[in-house]
Amino acid sequence: MSEQLRAIGLRKTFTLHNQGGLELPVLDRTDLAVSAGECVVLNGPSGVGKSTLLRALYGNYQVQAGHILIRHAGAVVDLATAPPRVVLDVRRRTVGFVSQFLRVIPRISTLDLVIEPLRRLGVDPLKARERAETLLGRLAIPRRLWSLPPATFSGGEQQRVNIARGFICELPILLLDEPTASLDAANRDVVVHLIDEKKRAGVAMVAIVHDDEIRHLIADRVVDVTSFAAAA
Repeated sequence: MSEQLRAIGLRKTFTLHNQGGLELPVLDRTDLAVSAGECVVLNGPSGVGKSTLLRALYGNYQVQAGHILIRHAGAVVDLATAPPRVVLDVRRRTVGFVSQFLRVIPRISTLDLVIEPLRRLGVDPLKARERAETLLGRLAIPRRLWSLPPATFSGGEQQRVNIARGFICELPILLLDEPTASLDAANRDVVVHLIDEKKRAGVAMVAIVHDDEIRHLIADRVVDVTSFAAAA
């Protein structure tokens, strides 16, 4: 297996400006490596820094120290120091992020919302539509809803639309933040199968999953983030 992502010595502190500049340390000396075809699940109690680490790996949070090395476009990019245009290109072509919350775009249909990541990559419109329809069907989103904006959908339906949008691209790295939260058993099974398909396709994944059964089904390795928690 080839290594797709490596975090080295990450340190992350939040500054609370409304509290007189109080610094809240979260991560310290964080190391993580993920290979192609591997799903690493982050574990630990609430508040230990799992979501912070996942967002740092996506470039949403700037770290105070360390490196986030990503294989991107035939080279290795340090996301911790890369300029914004490079971070955006990494997100578009290399690293996907699936959260449990859908960023609803007013007046955009569900089908167009799911297709949009492929459209940005220049994928043939017919192939993109077929891929979107297949995913929406597998995730039990009724065809009658595909032409509607998902703003008025139930929470579970919105989450499934979000999963379809996040899984539609064939990106080499995928970050998953509670992808099965709030889903019924049948749809949890679908997501587990989608993750397994990504692993067999060589995708490197980092996930946060609180459900013990799901963690057991998808994890090739479990990393306890408690060991990276910074001292207060």
